[in-house]
Amino acid sequence: MSFTGISANRLELLQIADAVAREKQISKDVVIESIEEAIQKAARSRYGADHDIRVKIDVKTGEMAITRYVTVVPDEELENEYAQKSLTDALKDDKEAFVGKAYEEVLPPFELGRVQTQMARQVVTHKVREAERERQYDEYKDRVGEIISGTVKRVEYGNVVVDLGRGEGIMRRDQSIPREAFQINDRIRAYIYDVRRETKGPQIMLSRAHGGFMAKLFAQEVPEVYDGVIEIKSVSRDPGSRAKMAVFSNDSSIDPVGACVGMRGSRVQAVVAELQNEKVDIIQWSPDDATFIVNALAPAEVSKVVLDEEEDRVEVVVPDEQLSLAIGRRGQNVRLASQLTGWQVDIITESQDSERRQKEFAERTALFQEALDVDEVIAQLLVTEGFTTVEDLAYIDENEIAVIEGFDEDTASELQARARDFLEKEVAELDAKRVALGVDDDLLTVNGLTLAMAVALGEAGVKTVEDLADLATDEIRGGYEQRGADRVKIAGALESFSLSVPDAESLILNARVAAGWIEAPEAPPEPEFEDADLDDLGVEGVDDEGSATADDVAEPEQ
Repeated sequence: MSFTGISANRLELLQIADAVAREKQISKDVVIESIEEAIQKAARSRYGADHDIRVKIDVKTGEMAITRYVTVVPDEELENEYAQKSLTDALKDDKEAFVGKAYEEVLPPFELGRVQTQMARQVVTHKVREAERERQYDEYKDRVGEIISGTVKRVEYGNVVVDLGRGEGIMRRDQSIPREAFQINDRIRAYIYDVRRETKGPQIMLSRAHGGFMAKLFAQEVPEVYDGVIEIKSVSRDPGSRAKMAVFSNDSSIDPVGACVGMRGSRVQAVVAELQNEKVDIIQWSPDDATFIVNALAPAEVSKVVLDEEEDRVEVVVPDEQLSLAIGRRGQNVRLASQLTGWQVDIITESQDSERRQKEFAERTALFQEALDVDEVIAQLLVTEGFTTVEDLAYIDENEIAVIEGFDEDTASELQARARDFLEKEVAELDAKRVALGVDDDLLTVNGLTLAMAVALGEAGVKTVEDLADLATDEIRGGYEQRGADRVKIAGALESFSLSVPDAESLILNARVAAGWIEAPEAPPEPEFEDADLDDLGVEGVDDEGSATADDVAEPEQ
């Protein structure tokens, strides 16, 4: 048999298959199967593509058998007279014939021509390459998150192709450390952050700029991190310049920051050297968000932290002289702190905070003066006591106003009466404005929508329940839209009300329910409580109607 231009006997065929399998690091059976498929394709080309020809090579002796199969089928299903035989015709020659029985005919070996040899070579090459790619993918898909060593094979437009020994990885330009240059045959360590299965073969994506690369380097240098005693909670990096890493110790006797720094900085310096002298700030992680944010902004000092959990934003107040240190060069410090904590960090100075509070105090004072028709001293007293809106004053318990120094019950009653009159007048004016704008009464039935919101919607052209139901979240809250190269601000109908995303989504959902577009979601079931022993609750007695009285409940233990 002539194959790929070489006359090979049975033993040589097995030796070739074994050599290819070792070179490509794939199974020998895969190579044998690819040769069988190649010869099978050549045989069908010689005898006819309609024939059912199969090739089998014995993996021990190298003996090759070329066999043509003819299968018995029902008379009405006969489609290929070369590979099939009707049951009627089969019974004429074989009384024991049945549907599904296959007759075998051994074909003699044949010489492969030039075209058939080329075809066979392509089949074998394709199958071997596919097996090699699958082997690479299976080998590296479970190694995501590891550091791997390799040799630079070539550099293309800043992208580095790395020879990993049993595969090739690629490190794109944006995943390398700036100003870091590699030459062919340089040794390189990188982090596997993704392995993708693609048509041209598995893509092993490498990085030296990924936060996981630094975390794994510390795991190699710090035994406590490797053993899990110290956890690296999060990492943020500006590759080649600066990085922040939050660490936490599961053993209270071990200082996580000191362990990562090492004696005279020996451990951290080993990592810094690998990262091209990138400055690393190691901070202690805290389960308390405010404390964690303060730590993340080091070395700047923080005076006050105000968290907005709905928006995942935090406002940090720093001394005036600490502002530049907190922000960092080109905003680097606050940007890394934001990435590390997962909070959007806004930094203001103490003077800005004081100025803003004074402005808010003046605005609230003016509001109470106008709404309640009182002098400035009384309005300032109300603001000082924590009242921010007229609604707060109108519907609070009267005694809480009367206890203010200089006030009595008559004063409290009069202030509340004036507050309610002001709100009623305001409601009447808003309702008149709503009617003038043509806003439907049905819009006010939407759960969560206030009269002031209805007026704002009317001014934006939203006048019916259907109009509100048809809006998107950004059309209510406001947002940004990319128009070409520009990022354009889009005003929201209710932007002035500072609705959170869940609140805006809930408003739209309620409008769609009110419009009949969707059914109201089912309310969560009421929690069921098993009957508890009254003695366990500290209840000594029960009144005539079977309920515990306040005097009967024992005081909780301190």
